[in-house]
Amino acid sequence: MTAQIKKMFARTQSGVSWLQPWLMASWLLVLVTGPAIPVFAAGDAERGAEIYTVRCALCHGDEGDGMGPAAERLNPPPRDFTMAQYKIRTTGFEEIAPADADLVRMIHDGMPGTAMPGWGDLLSEQDIDDLVVFIKTLAGLEEEEPGKPIDYGNQVAISAESIEQGSQIFHDDDRCSECHGQGGKGDAVKKLKDDSGYRTWPRNLTKPWTFRGSNDPRDIYTRITTGIAGTQMPSFDDPASENRLSIEQRWHVANYVNSLAKTDKVVRPENTVIRAVRVEGRVPTAPDDPQWQQALPSTFLLVPQLIAEERFFTPTNDTITVRAVYNEEEIAFHLEWDDRTRSIPGDKAAEKIADPEISEDMVAIQLPMALPRGTEKPYFLYGDAAHPVNLWSWHSGTTDSAPRVSLRNARGRADTIERDPVAVGLEGTGSYRDGTWQVVVGRSRVTADPTQDLQFIEGAFIPVAFSAWDGSNSEQGSAHTLTTWYWLLLKPSPGNQPWLYAGFAFVLILLLELWWARSAQRRRRI
Repeated sequence: MTAQIKKMFARTQSGVSWLQPWLMASWLLVLVTGPAIPVFAAGDAERGAEIYTVRCALCHGDEGDGMGPAAERLNPPPRDFTMAQYKIRTTGFEEIAPADADLVRMIHDGMPGTAMPGWGDLLSEQDIDDLVVFIKTLAGLEEEEPGKPIDYGNQVAISAESIEQGSQIFHDDDRCSECHGQGGKGDAVKKLKDDSGYRTWPRNLTKPWTFRGSNDPRDIYTRITTGIAGTQMPSFDDPASENRLSIEQRWHVANYVNSLAKTDKVVRPENTVIRAVRVEGRVPTAPDDPQWQQALPSTFLLVPQLIAEERFFTPTNDTITVRAVYNEEEIAFHLEWDDRTRSIPGDKAAEKIADPEISEDMVAIQLPMALPRGTEKPYFLYGDAAHPVNLWSWHSGTTDSAPRVSLRNARGRADTIERDPVAVGLEGTGSYRDGTWQVVVGRSRVTADPTQDLQFIEGAFIPVAFSAWDGSNSEQGSAHTLTTWYWLLLKPSPGNQPWLYAGFAFVLILLLELWWARSAQRRRRI
């Protein structure tokens, strides 16, 4: 498409000179407004078919029906292009065809939170234009005029007043909170499926990095206006809907959704060390204890377990946030992760939401049984014979059993031993609220048998990893999400270090003054 625009510029330069300023201004408008302008892509469908076969068919299938060889392992599934349902579009909800620029954007940028990569660094502009033309043929849209772009009206600037109005609209009559939850975390109260019968979950609006478009208010406004084709996300511009919103109301909701982003839960690749803070008195045991705020949070990516049988490809949990504190005798971890459902086997409401069957929610901490030498770490999945691990687990319970902790030693997945958690003082408590689990697990720093349990030493870098199970997503056993190894550091108490530093600085300054005085005396003698 960009190549086409360049050609048009060339034509204007060879034409009538007095038209050039007006034509230049028109094409600059196209470039600036970008994807919202429904410009035809100047592509070659035959060449696009060749690129599609090499780059796209593995997931989307030879016929474009979303049934490629990799499709069954992807969540969400690849788009079925033959249905002409495009989720990310800037044309009205009643229009059949998206703007070509909408397709260009998705191919170029990819779709966060899915297996769809951005091809902008690998394919040329012409390659992408060719792909767009071919993809449209899969749904018989090659001759279809792009749909009419939606009306953005006058954008409402982000402000406290706009966010407050957006919140009221969002929650009035459960207009949006019915699916997205009171806090926007997508904590479902009903089971949703798309038009193809696949299970879908409402978007967690506090995690903008998972948005298929972006968290920019304009993109959010677009989704509110067009809805998401093929899903139960409706258009709020539909004249036939009693929930229709005005342009101004949609901007207020967009600003409110934009404000929900939780930047403190963003995964930062450079953050690889959990710094446990030393506290006075007992370590906190309640998840909502204010004392936890003394410890800095570290957020890590949860990925599906793909190594051992049974491999897992359809996760719902994606991050976990960890804090740690300790005192002279104990250590405790605070684990927090968003989970759309509280999975309690035996509870009819919970079982109604589960897909297809329910088990307990669970979280686990993995630690080496003994401090490794240097940077050596056990095998990340249950250790191995030479490097065994301790596994601390917390289970959410059922209608017949209370939440509990469990303890295992492992030398690989096939060699695990159940142990009594009470014997080492392992305890845990959990709390679920507004789509988030908060769990505290802790035990004594030193146990009676150092050959079976890790002994927590100040100043040592200790490998640590985490796993999580969403019981409403049929996660149990090896079907779960997990992190790689990170480091735990029990930061030593400052003790007398500030006084030592002050004393050292005082002595250094004194020596410098003596040196300066002696130097001055020598200069006077000369």
